[in-house]
Amino acid sequence: MQNKISEVLLENWDYAMDTEDWAPPLSDALEGVTAEQAAWKPGEAGNTIWETVNHLTFYKERLLRKLKGLEQLPDLESNDATFTVTESGEEAWAQAVTKLKSVHASLREIIEALEEGAYDWGGSGHAPGEEVMSLILHDCYHTGQIVLIRKLQGSWPSTRSFN
Repeated sequence: MQNKISEVLLENWDYAMDTEDWAPPLSDALEGVTAEQAAWKPGEAGNTIWETVNHLTFYKERLLRKLKGLEQLPDLESNDATFTVTESGEEAWAQAVTKLKSVHASLREIIEALEEGAYDWGGSGHAPGEEVMSLILHDCYHTGQIVLIRKLQGSWPSTRSFN
């Protein structure tokens, strides 16, 4: 039987990636984006959509490994190092999006199994439920950035249906 904390986290997890709510989900923000659009940089200091997707994947993968009790990814020199792209082309872009969605789906399975004590944590750092909620907010923040980049490109629809 699913508990209340899992229900709330799952609902918000789904809003972040797949379900329209107050804001478009990440999957909608990425729908139809080409490799060229994903690699477009909005000024010198801005990040590309592709860099942002890799950044999101890095932090999702890090949490997934932590919650599964696996060896952690190596620490990077800075948060900026998570905004990197080493490949190009449509196939590589499609793989980046697929990996993001796959890691998101794997984390969903873990969230679904969280027990009522997901916010109670005897160890150092944040409780699993807190980390999941933080990642949900992180996704929503960067989804807004992706939508803004697409608006600057002219690749975001001028009107959208919210059915």
